[in-house]
Amino acid sequence: MKQRVAQLEYSEFQSAMLDEDKRRRKAAKIIAVLEHFHGPLAGLTVGDVGCSAGFIADELARAGAGRTLGIDIDVPGLRRAADRFGERVAFVCGDGTALPFPDGSVDVLVFNHIYEHVVDPDAVVTEMRRVLSDDGVLYLGLGNRLGIMEPHYKLPFLSYLPAGAADRYVRAFGRADHYYERFRTRRGLRRMLRAFHVWDYTLPVLATPTRFAGGELFPGAAGRAVKSVLARTPRPVLRLLLPLVPTYLWVATKTPRAPVGAALPQPPERVRPL
Repeated sequence: MKQRVAQLEYSEFQSAMLDEDKRRRKAAKIIAVLEHFHGPLAGLTVGDVGCSAGFIADELARAGAGRTLGIDIDVPGLRRAADRFGERVAFVCGDGTALPFPDGSVDVLVFNHIYEHVVDPDAVVTEMRRVLSDDGVLYLGLGNRLGIMEPHYKLPFLSYLPAGAADRYVRAFGRADHYYERFRTRRGLRRMLRAFHVWDYTLPVLATPTRFAGGELFPGAAGRAVKSVLARTPRPVLRLLLPLVPTYLWVATKTPRAPVGAALPQPPERVRPL
């Protein structure tokens, strides 16, 4: 089996990282979830692990963070980020398995759709836990291996396949030379986060998207119908769908905490540890 190596210069071949409007909309969702769980970011030290071109880090700074850090190994992306946002964000070229920060020095970390790209996500999670303060918060956007449509190459069931078959699949459709990403199931993600206390914001965001994500998730009349159904569907029924949800939105802490935000039609729920 071909050994995985770090994806250097990711923004050079993944154009989505340079889609400013989309990245800023994602940042708005991240900030809304963080503020519902924790409260305002004002005065906090906030880090975006896997920041690439820096749009999310810039939005975190605009949200009032006292100090904002952007960390990545994507040198071209970091150069773009520093050129545009370097006055309000400190960008650092660093590996997630060896973050250049002291123990307990960061109040909030964002790790959004990154774990599938790194060689050793468990080591990155361990390192983020080290630098997070005792009452700190980690935001996680986590792709699900059992999501039907693979998000990077838009091929159904791609992430279900073993590595060799996935390589042949992306080559057959001219999407890439090989399939690099490695997703985990919900159970695997729970195991990856077993050292944390985790709250699941997936259903709250889906059920009340205007509260967290504006019109990004469900535009138009069809979207309004979906929102209405999700808001009124009993929680046990929604739980049955969780194994196939394409993306999980989780908030993790080192010590037990509860959300501080207002009640929601579908409230966040603790993720049972493994």
